[in-house]
Amino acid sequence: MLVDSHCHLDASEFDADRAQVLARARGAGVTAQVVPAIRLADFAALRDLCVANADLHPAYGLHPMFLADHAPAHLDALRDWLGRERAVAVGECGLDYFVEGLDENAQREYFAAQLRLAREFDLPVIIHARRAVDEVIATIKRFAPLRGVVHSYSGSAEQARQLWNLGFLIGLGGPVTYERAHRLRSLAATMPLECLLLETDAPDQPLATHRGERNEPARLAEVADAIAALRGVDAASVAQATTLNAKRLFRL
Repeated sequence: MLVDSHCHLDASEFDADRAQVLARARGAGVTAQVVPAIRLADFAALRDLCVANADLHPAYGLHPMFLADHAPAHLDALRDWLGRERAVAVGECGLDYFVEGLDENAQREYFAAQLRLAREFDLPVIIHARRAVDEVIATIKRFAPLRGVVHSYSGSAEQARQLWNLGFLIGLGGPVTYERAHRLRSLAATMPLECLLLETDAPDQPLATHRGERNEPARLAEVADAIAALRGVDAASVAQATTLNAKRLFRL
C-alpha cells in the first residue's frame, strides 16, 4: 500500500489515458493520491475527478508559478470553496524564487493568505518551496501552529529539521532516484521515517529510469524502492510508514 502525496492527475497530459493511468497506479499498490490544484480555474474539474474516484483526494490552492492566472478575488473564492467542498489540504501554494519574472511580493501575499486559510479551516498545507526554503520556514513560524508538507524537497538537512520541529513533513519523489542528487539522497537515507511522504508530482519529475518521459503515479513504488535501498531496509517498511504518515496528515 502506497499513498502518492502529490500528483497532478487532473493535468491535461493525462486527458488521453487517465483511466489507464489510474488502473496502473492501483495495480502498483497506490491506494490513494492527493491531487493539489494550482489555480481557481481548475478547481471544479479537479473536484469532479475526485468525486468520481474515491482514491483521489482534492486540495485547493493558488500556485506561486501561476501568478498571471491569479487575482486577489481568487483568495475569497478559495475561502468559499474550502468552506463548502471536501478538501484534505490547502495548496499547492508557496514561494518560487527560481523562475525569473515572478513578483516576489505578490507571491508572499498569496502564500500568507493561504496559510491563514489553512489555520482557519484546520487543514494541512502543501507547500512549493524552490530557492525559498528559509523564507518559507520564517513564514510558517509567523502563522504557527500549522501542519503540512514541503513537497519535492530540495533544502538542507538543517532546514528539514526546522520544518519537522514546526510539524511539517518532507515530500520526496523522482529526484531522489538520481545518483548525482547527493544531498537529497543523504537526507533520504538518514531522516526520520515518521517525517517522510512519498510523491511523484506526476506528470512532472520523472525518475532516473524514465528520463524525459511523462511521470505517473504507478512509479511511486520505484521511489519507495530507491529510498529503501538508500536506508538499507525493505521497501515494505518504507511503504507502511509513509502511508501511515499520509493518512495521519491528510486525515484520509
